[in-house]
Amino acid sequence: MSRSGINGNFIDKTFSIVANILLRIIPTTSGEKEAFTYYRDGMSAQSEGNYAEALQNYYEAMRLEIDPYDRSYILYNIGLIHTSNGEHTKALEYYFRALERNPFLPQAFNNMAVICHYRGEQAVQQGDSEIAEAWFDQAAEYWKQAIALTPGNYIEAQNWLKITRRFE
Repeated sequence: MSRSGINGNFIDKTFSIVANILLRIIPTTSGEKEAFTYYRDGMSAQSEGNYAEALQNYYEAMRLEIDPYDRSYILYNIGLIHTSNGEHTKALEYYFRALERNPFLPQAFNNMAVICHYRGEQAVQQGDSEIAEAWFDQAAEYWKQAIALTPGNYIEAQNWLKITRRFE
């Protein structure tokens, strides 16, 4: 039984029912359907904090999925897991890979900015202001890209950009 069949969350069950109906009526190949099933099961495991299981499902979905747009979301979710696990270098790699396939993922730019800002804060604590400024400048660039894609979002980032005079 797939993970979605055993999940007790009402929203997840509703999503699974709708997804299963769509998989039956939308003309897709069996490989695309299987990839989506792994992706859906990965999202379910991820939402429950079962990151190892989620990664296994996402990697299997990546093996099967051929559409670059769909692959971008799989890669993005893998990046989220690495971010949650504190593996920021790996997370950045997956966000970059997601953006190569879909440059319209403001959430990937935002998450990259958050990681860079965090690294800047770490450099400040270590007394390395030059490295900190480089990280903050990189965070600013990523936030500008996220904001350009979704101008009404990321208000805290917009405020930080204005306060630090990085907003052009």
